[in-house]
Amino acid sequence: MDDPQYLAKQPVSPLAGSYGHPLHPILATVPIGAWTGSLVFDIASHLVDDPDFLAKGSLWLIGVGVIGALAAAAAGFLDLLAIPPGTPAFRTALVHMSLNLAVTLAYAIGFGWRMGDVTGAVDLGQIALSAVSLACLAVSGFLGGKLAYRYGVRVADERTQAEGFARTPRPHTDQGGTP
Repeated sequence: MDDPQYLAKQPVSPLAGSYGHPLHPILATVPIGAWTGSLVFDIASHLVDDPDFLAKGSLWLIGVGVIGALAAAAAGFLDLLAIPPGTPAFRTALVHMSLNLAVTLAYAIGFGWRMGDVTGAVDLGQIALSAVSLACLAVSGFLGGKLAYRYGVRVADERTQAEGFARTPRPHTDQGGTP
């Protein structure tokens, strides 16, 4: 079938996940969670008497997020290849990808910036970089949601989805008991 919408639902490689089960969305939860946690640790480092463990924890979370983002980017790129160029979905996917790459780069820079000194409360400039990066990630996440929930990229087609809503007959029971 040459329908662009149908093609965007199909994986281009087993590495992208199976039909109806793309890997990119689940892999994206790793950097989202890690980077959100790192910002919480950053802010908390200003609220405790001994902030060193929070600064170190934040550094680790940023590193885990960068690694997770690279894995998510690889799967996401495979999903991008399934979207026909010249469509609104493709343009949205390009903006989504560009924002994610910029955010990942910003966090990689932030990681390098923090490597030298992870003692004391996290620098306010480092917190600002993380906060702005996380805000950009939220915008990118909105676009990712638009790709999946509005345009249906890499989700099962409606005929397949309908299987989950078909009524099944209830088993017959005698005298109101269990089958």
